[in-house]
Amino acid sequence: MIPLIGVLHRKLDTIMKKLPAAKKTANNLISAREKTYEFLKEKVLSGQFRPGERLTEEHLAAELGVSRTPIREALHKLELEGLVRPLETRGFCVSQDTKEEIEEIFEIRAILEGYALRYVCEHIKKATYLKLDAIIEKSEKAYRNRKIDAVFKYNTEFHDALHALIAHKPRLLSLMVDLRQYILRYRKDTLQHMDGACRSIDGHHKIMLALRLGDPDLCERIMREHVREALEDALRSLFGKN
Repeated sequence: MIPLIGVLHRKLDTIMKKLPAAKKTANNLISAREKTYEFLKEKVLSGQFRPGERLTEEHLAAELGVSRTPIREALHKLELEGLVRPLETRGFCVSQDTKEEIEEIFEIRAILEGYALRYVCEHIKKATYLKLDAIIEKSEKAYRNRKIDAVFKYNTEFHDALHALIAHKPRLLSLMVDLRQYILRYRKDTLQHMDGACRSIDGHHKIMLALRLGDPDLCERIMREHVREALEDALRSLFGKN
């Protein structure tokens, strides 16, 4: 019995030594899947993958230096989110939203952002006013210097600062951030034009005025109007004037 016990102990030691390596391998696999998914999603949302562009497992796997398995899983996950769609032939392509779908997305965002600004109006501090004012000043300077990329950057910072005020409402914030990321692939194009950039800055001034008046109803209405103006710019950029 003693020799048998010794053998069992040695086998147990061997198994225990392998466990950390196995766990590390599993963690690496999960990490590769998550990184692949996040990388592809960012490419779609940022517009680096254009609507209608074809995506193949082979090409993406070679570009990212990973196997086709995490690529395939990421593409199927993006399909469920409506960001890509399968082709009749092999592969996927970046989804091209219809005019009606884009209107729906912006309308949902208008409701959420309006509700959020109503809440912010009742809790905002003086320091935040100063921060938001400073961001608008930077965007105006960038606009005067015709640095449209900088205007886009400060537009994002302005809304990030507002979103930070509802960080303790994780469900609302998550919905808003996800929707905003989806919209930015259309919004970035509109902010590349001087008139779209100007309307965005004017909208931020109106938001600040509504906040300073301390009127929650006005804040909600102004924010909804701001998002709907962004929708008009996006539709004009994508589909031309009606």
